[in-house]
Amino acid sequence: MSNITLPDQRNKDIKVWIDGTLYPRQEAKVSVFDSVVQGGDAVWEGLRVYDGKIFALDEHLERLQNSAHAMAFTDIPTNKEIKHALFETLKANGMRDETHIRLTLTRGKKVTSYMDPQVNQYGPTLIVLAEWKPPLNEINKNRQKGLRLITSSIRRNPPQCIDSKIHHNNLINNIMAKIEANAAGVDAAVMMDIEGYVSEANATNIFFVHGGNVQTPFADSCLPGITRGMIIDLCHEHGVDCSEKRISMAEMYSADECFTTGTMGELAPVAEIDGRKIGDGEMGPVTRQLREYHKKLTETTGEPLPF
Repeated sequence: MSNITLPDQRNKDIKVWIDGTLYPRQEAKVSVFDSVVQGGDAVWEGLRVYDGKIFALDEHLERLQNSAHAMAFTDIPTNKEIKHALFETLKANGMRDETHIRLTLTRGKKVTSYMDPQVNQYGPTLIVLAEWKPPLNEINKNRQKGLRLITSSIRRNPPQCIDSKIHHNNLINNIMAKIEANAAGVDAAVMMDIEGYVSEANATNIFFVHGGNVQTPFADSCLPGITRGMIIDLCHEHGVDCSEKRISMAEMYSADECFTTGTMGELAPVAEIDGRKIGDGEMGPVTRQLREYHKKLTETTGEPLPF
């Protein structure tokens, strides 16, 4: 294992918060009896720190609380308690910028290995994993041609199977789609719903531009992402036509522009899907303008760190 290279060497000695204790990276572990190990029984959020502020923190914590409640977690920590854990973790690591946080709340440890939540008698496990990780747009700032995608054969779960509004840790569908993208040598995969309409990319929401109108799939079989919601709001605020609709495969291929949205990737332009060039294969003017609007938000809003 000595030949493994971290993407960012600054993360070699980070400290990770687990249930009130900060552990060195090599000691940061959860029990084999924890529900996240036993069945992926957990909820999570991805957060980003910009220039001493946690961006969209309240929105992410609201979704975490809603997801945990929908999953019938008990003894859910309060937002105040979660904020304390976040602040202490960032302070211990000296992180005020270029930071991504994986915030996880599991159902907690079980008294015996079993699927029934009634054997969860310890309360939830709260994990704060903060890493040095600049936004992908900063890493790929000169990449104007955008992402290459394929359409995955793996379908996104419909709400009659599992409600996508629960931000849970059962991500096998998305991982299988990403495996297909890796095998095809592209950046990501577009996942369709069970009726064959566009849902999202394997790790991000997706938007299309047709004749200046911004379109994104209904959040029925996809996560209603925080960044996705911001982009819809920014469109309305700045007079850009924006709508949620069912989007077919043919409409996807014929888009003038396409971009994905997420906390990690922010707004990333898409150059081609299934070998079809999107527009002229370059970042389009609507995508570029919305990126600027989003960037301004990251610079002017957020929860200030108390240190």
